[in-house]
Amino acid sequence: MGQPFTASIPHRLGKAEATRRLQAGLTGVRDRFSRHISILEETWTGEQLDFRIAALGQTASGKLQVADDAVHLSMELPFMLDLVARKAKDLIQKQGRLMLEKK
Repeated sequence: MGQPFTASIPHRLGKAEATRRLQAGLTGVRDRFSRHISILEETWTGEQLDFRIAALGQTASGKLQVADDAVHLSMELPFMLDLVARKAKDLIQKQGRLMLEKK
């Protein structure tokens, strides 16, 4: 595995509201992308989500950390998933912004 895949999404919601919106929004994302990605583990501890996913026959783990002004995603990915994630980074950030914008 190479460098971790990272993405950040700024917000003005504060930790609690951003966490609430992400928790609610992840259900929709999970349903929408279930053909491509399986969520194997998902554990929220305060404002941090630790998770494991499976895609393309490979598994990966990561964390989502909610700060006062941004959400930070960091994932350790095998080579093939890393290539896909880097190409899909704009989509990943767009989906995050949509979850944070919904009321």
